[in-house]
Formats: sequence, C-alpha cells, structure tokens
Amino acid sequence: MSALRGIIAVLWLAVGWSVCGSGPAYAAEVAGVQIADRVEVGGQTLALNGAGVRTRFFFKVYVGALYAATKATTAAAVYDSPAPRRMLLHMLRGMDADTLYAALDEGLRNNLNAAELAAHRLPIEQLGAIMKSIGTVRAGDGIAIDFLPGSIEIGVNGKVRGRVEGAAFGQALLKVWLGDRPADAALKKALLGD
Repeated sequence: MSALRGIIAVLWLAVGWSVCGSGPAYAAEVAGVQIADRVEVGGQTLALNGAGVRTRFFFKVYVGALYAATKATTAAAVYDSPAPRRMLLHMLRGMDADTLYAALDEGLRNNLNAAELAAHRLPIEQLGAIMKSIGTVRAGDGIAIDFLPGSIEIGVNGKVRGRVEGAAFGQALLKVWLGDRPADAALKKALLGD
C-alpha cells in the first residue's frame, strides 16, 4: 500500500512539473515579487540585467527590473545599446499618476542640464501626458517602459498606454535610474547587476 502511495506521489509530481514547466521562468525574487528572467520587447528576447527595490523615505515604492539584449554592467552600455530595453516598475504601493510623473520629472531634472531639458521639452511633455492619463496605480500593478529604436512605449499591466518618439530621449529617461544622480543609488547598482 505504501509503495502504491509512493508511485502516486511521483506521478502527481511529474504532472505538476509538466504543467508548471509551461509557465514563465523566474530569475529572482525581490521584496516578494517574482522577477521573470526573460521578456519579449520589440520582437526580441531580453534577459534580466538586474533588479532591486526603489525606496523613498524608508518606504518601499516599487521593484525595478532592467532587461537588456546583452548583459550590461555600466550605465553607458545600457544607454548606448541600439537594441530594445525594458525598465519594469512593479508597484509595491499605490500612487496617483501625478506623483509618479513628478518622480520621473525630478529624476530627469537631477540628471540633465538646462540645455538637455530644453532639447527634450516636447518628449517630457508627452511622457507627462501619458503618465497622467494612467490615473492611479495600485500595489501589484506593473508599468513597463520599453526603449525601442526611435521611441519609448509605456504600458500598464500589459496594455500599451502611449508612445513617445525620439531615441535621444530614451537615453535621457534611463538616467532617472542609471544617471550620476539616480532616483536610488542602491537600485542603480542592483539594475547593473551589482
């Protein structure tokens, strides 16, 4: 009887593995969030470059995950890549769109000089309009910022919410997380695989 139970248990495990094997593979768990090891962006498979937690005043705001075509350990390698990239923000707390956009705007102002801000005025306004149209995001929501050749695409929970044209703005926006004055220095290190 116990041998029969053992065989049944092994069969259930085999069935479970075959069913679970078809789901996404996870590379890491950060702050309780499962981070996929690969994503599809612009018809290309990207691998997880790094992931970490964005904190502000001791509060955990989101888990950030950076995906790239090839492993990058420097910000310059991420900026200069012609391949698609994705910055994924998995929200750990609710936030209204104005607050979320204000944080991105602050990151741009901290990492761009006055001439660069002026040069990117139109895409910054377009980004603001897209972010504000999102409304309130809740804990568990995922915001994907896809850096494509010539544009940036913003999506929430798998649904595209808008697009900003301009490859140069993509490099500027990545500086929010990877610039000399990033939103969170510990997150920057984690995104670059440190």
